[in-house]
Parts: sequence; C-alpha cells; structure tokens
Amino acid sequence: MTIRVLVVDDQPMYRVGVSAILNAHADITVVGEAGEGQAAIDRNRAVQPDVVLMDIRMPGMNGIEATRLLTNPPNGVGNIPAVIMLTTFDLDDYVYDALRAGASGFLLKDTEGEELCAAVRTVSAGEALLAPRVTRRLIERFVDQTTGKLKSQTVFNDLTEREREVFEQLARGRSNAEIGQALYIAEQTAKTHVSRVMTKLGLRDRVHAVVLAYETGLIRPGEL
Repeated sequence: MTIRVLVVDDQPMYRVGVSAILNAHADITVVGEAGEGQAAIDRNRAVQPDVVLMDIRMPGMNGIEATRLLTNPPNGVGNIPAVIMLTTFDLDDYVYDALRAGASGFLLKDTEGEELCAAVRTVSAGEALLAPRVTRRLIERFVDQTTGKLKSQTVFNDLTEREREVFEQLARGRSNAEIGQALYIAEQTAKTHVSRVMTKLGLRDRVHAVVLAYETGLIRPGEL
C-alpha cells in the first residue's frame, strides 16, 4: 500500500525538494503541500494523508498548534495522521512542545533522503521516531527546567506490577524482544503487555512513553 504524505513548510523550495525525494520511492506518494498550519489542517481534510511532515516555525498558525489540532481533532472527528516534526536545530526549544501536542517524532531538516523515507515508513507503521542526535539532550533540558514541577506518578496507579515493569523498559527505548529478555518473558507476551500499557496510559506511541517517564520523574537524566 502506498503511504500518503502531506508536506508542510513555509519555504516552497524545501517543499519541492522533499516532495521530489519522497515521490522517487514507489511506496510513498506526496498528496499535498501547505505553507502554514491552517492550510495544513485544510489540506489534511481534503487529501487524507497517512503522514504529515510538519515544520515548526511558520507564519500564521505554527506547526505545534497545527499538530495539536491534527492529532486531536474537535469531537474526535476527521483524519488523524502521524506527524513528523521538522526542525533546523539540534535543540529546538519547540520540539518538546511538539511531542506533547501529539507528534510521533521529529527529524532534523538536514536529514538524508533515505533516512527521511525510512522515517515516513516508520511512523506510518505506527512506530515512534526518535532522532538520536536530539532526543536525550532535549528531554534532559526540559527536566532541568521543570525540577520540582514533575507530573505525579499516580498516572501509573492503574498498571499492574508487571505492566509497570514493562513501562519502565519501554520508556528506556527497549524493543519488545529486549523487554522480553529483560523480564524473562516471551516476546509475544511482552508485546501484549506493551499494548495494554499504552492503552491504559493513553499513549500514542513509544515517544510519548519516554516523555511521560521523564515528566513523572520515573526516569532521570542520564539513566537511559
């Protein structure tokens, strides 16, 4: 099945370049472009993409607000795509807010073409995308700035002891196979636990498991 992509950026030449790279692959089709957030919402409604590549800083509605509306549409009605945020700098101050808004991950704008295509395939398959060059420093900066203001761990009250163990492994970026190995359970059993944990905590994907772990202080900077 072809992955349908919407490219959102206020620089026309960048949109053209990204679209050309993606369209060169048989399994990916760019179905639309937009230059700012509100236009992205309108185009999403019209073309129903699977994945949106979203710039953060744009005139008019920025990428964060657009992402929030795309991933949490009013009344829960409408196409809900996976959103990959695009950022120029390793430590873009807005990336964390973008993840909290519902983005499935982020990429640097200087990402190579093949890596970009791989990212589109990853989030289309329901997985999260964590850029190693950015993630740890970004979240550690957030935690440093919010010391004493962390979210209560009562959010985990509905988890069983085993599910909490699974969540801790999940939040450290472990695959289902690695979780199974660490907890001495079968990979399929680990997969089942992960699914239940994500549902109970209302998490879209593994990116947001990491974010929640930091927000609650379950994982501290340097522990990953």
